[in-house]
Amino acid sequence: MHNKLYKRIILLVGLVVLISAAVIYFTFDIRALQYLSLFSPQCVLMALGSLAIGLFFDGMRLVTLAKVTDEHLGMSDVVKVVLSNYFLALVTPGATGGAIAQIMFMRRAGVPVTRSTVIILVRTLMSIIFLILMLPFFMSIDKGITMWIPMPIITFFCVLFLALPFAAVLLMHTDYPERAIYSASRHISHERRRQAFRAYHDFRHAVYIMGKQPLMVFRAFVESGLSLTFIYMTVPCYFTALKFHFDWILTMGRLYLLNLVLYFTPTPGGSGVAEAGFVVLFQNVVPSGTVGILAVLWRFTAEYIPFMLGAVITLRAFGSNVLSIAEQHMKQQALKNKAVENQSLHKLNRTDEEEPLPHGKDGGVS
Repeated sequence: MHNKLYKRIILLVGLVVLISAAVIYFTFDIRALQYLSLFSPQCVLMALGSLAIGLFFDGMRLVTLAKVTDEHLGMSDVVKVVLSNYFLALVTPGATGGAIAQIMFMRRAGVPVTRSTVIILVRTLMSIIFLILMLPFFMSIDKGITMWIPMPIITFFCVLFLALPFAAVLLMHTDYPERAIYSASRHISHERRRQAFRAYHDFRHAVYIMGKQPLMVFRAFVESGLSLTFIYMTVPCYFTALKFHFDWILTMGRLYLLNLVLYFTPTPGGSGVAEAGFVVLFQNVVPSGTVGILAVLWRFTAEYIPFMLGAVITLRAFGSNVLSIAEQHMKQQALKNKAVENQSLHKLNRTDEEEPLPHGKDGGVS
């Protein structure tokens, strides 16, 4: 298992180096040397400072959500949870290890698995909702985007995606979600059906807990937005270092769009997709030949520095056998979830054989 971790780290490093070299090679222009000679080292400190502030607000969001669930996280625990997410997310398939790492450290801090699962789920949803909210405002003034995607279409999909969580919350008070999942999952594998019910019960539990303290949830949402914004501001810091004129609002809007896409990419940390997206969005914004270098600087600062810090913290806490520990944790959690999932399936099977469920009586949030 130790070798498995080291192999994954070596593969990741090799992938990152290969992608970075390819991006720089295919975008470099001799004219870039003129701007690189003007590079201001002080702006590197600005970028690192912006990253630090972003990570600070990420930690504060975690503290706030823990309070909502009547739990407490010390600052040292918060640092471990935030940074370990970067590490295991990059060395596990589909970034699944990021959530497991957070649960493992919160469990060490005394937070029950059920509540830490809620915190992680809400934390992720807040980031996605914030980015969706930002899109209509920023895209409306970005002609370079709206010439390819008409503004009414952008607004329609943003409203649709924002309406879905609210509609889902209303449906939590009925039996429709369980019946829909049961009907839709009849022809898929048993494991995927379990996963569907697991996701539904996690979301339902999160809605119930977060509904108790709406003001604290709103505070966490604001902290979420500040965290993402400051982390993304590392890019304008590097633009400033090259001493060329650019539009801050346009830059931040395109970063919101790019990072929203990265939440749904299957590659580790969005590697490859992030660099390609950056080149496409900013090649006409930055000086000729510099877009690849800036893409690599952005990724190194916003993704790989936290990854290295998270690696140190995680390996010190769990040792090089951390992958096996994470896998054991996932198996234990799966066994605990089976009871709830089997109960739902049994109830729906029985109801399906007897008579339809009475509307609104058996699906309330509890």
